[in-house]
Amino acid sequence: MKKRLKTYPNSWKLQTSKEIYDNPWLSLTEDEVINPGGGISHYGKIHFKNIAIGIIPLDENDNTWLVGQYRYVPDCYSWEIPMGGGPLNIDPLESAQRELKEETGLIAKHWEELMQLHTSNSVTNERGLVYVAKGLTEGETEFEETEDLKVIKLPLEEAVQRVMDGEITDAVSAAGLLKLGKIQ
Repeated sequence: MKKRLKTYPNSWKLQTSKEIYDNPWLSLTEDEVINPGGGISHYGKIHFKNIAIGIIPLDENDNTWLVGQYRYVPDCYSWEIPMGGGPLNIDPLESAQRELKEETGLIAKHWEELMQLHTSNSVTNERGLVYVAKGLTEGETEFEETEDLKVIKLPLEEAVQRVMDGEITDAVSAAGLLKLGKIQ
């Protein structure tokens, strides 16, 4: 069994917190803090109102599916595992099942949580989950209005190599594919 890394107490002291922006998906607050060195710092914190949920569908031949789409915020085309936001008040597995069906048309009989992660813990408290979905049945996609997706099926080993080659840069996708590739 691996020994857990030691944790240390919080040395940051919150002085004030002010909401700057709020919409149905996120809010932005600005905190004034006393930092570990005793100085005053200002932090902008993004609070997501969903859990980032990624799914790696895996068939009996170790093939998986990737979803490609143009991402508005980074202004580039992105290949990713199927993923989406899961409302905080809904079981994340239920959200994962919905996202897999919407984006790929796949329905899975067997689900396993692969990992949890923080997507960018210097500016956000967003939590991510990655599931592996097996026992797949193909069906019709149900894209949302904002989705113009391309879906491809490829060997898991090739998807992992695309991460290593810098073709897949999405953090949730890269982390999940690399971990599954290591243990598969």
